[in-house]
Amino acid sequence: MNFEEFDAYFDRFTQDVFRLENLQHYAISAEDERVRAFREGTARPERSVRTEPWLARIAATAVAGKNWERVHVVDHPLSEYLRYELVGYVESQAAGEQIGIADRAADASLSTLGEDFWLFDSESPDAYAVLMHYDEAGHFVGFDHTVDPGVLDRCREQRDIVRRHSVGLNTYLAARKADVVPE
Repeated sequence: MNFEEFDAYFDRFTQDVFRLENLQHYAISAEDERVRAFREGTARPERSVRTEPWLARIAATAVAGKNWERVHVVDHPLSEYLRYELVGYVESQAAGEQIGIADRAADASLSTLGEDFWLFDSESPDAYAVLMHYDEAGHFVGFDHTVDPGVLDRCREQRDIVRRHSVGLNTYLAARKADVVPE
């Protein structure tokens, strides 16, 4: 699978898409400028439905009645990257994505999760998943599309686990403000 094929999955889904994120750091070169601005406390480049095709896509699918959701399983103290990413989640949420945060320490089941994935149209006969592969440093190394029933069941099970142990982004930010934005 190449990036164009991966990207097309976000135009194909008809009901819902769910993203599970387990890493505490993703090494994404396209984010370097924004991470640097976050670290230095300077203005970050605008990221909105007007400037970011990804956010415009989320907004368009939400308007079409499709559900776009992600849960990130986090460890405390938060890494610098996660504190940066939480700010970006606010922007994604404004575009229509439902964001949940699960504290890995909340339940032992959160320590047994597998790799990151996207799960599309999860309850339909046409369900499919894209498994995301990263190296130890958080660099993306590849992805695999699957319709294997066993893998889809595992993705649904992990989705349900993290949903049970997550709180909405606003609730998390309100409760953990000092962890997110140290004073």
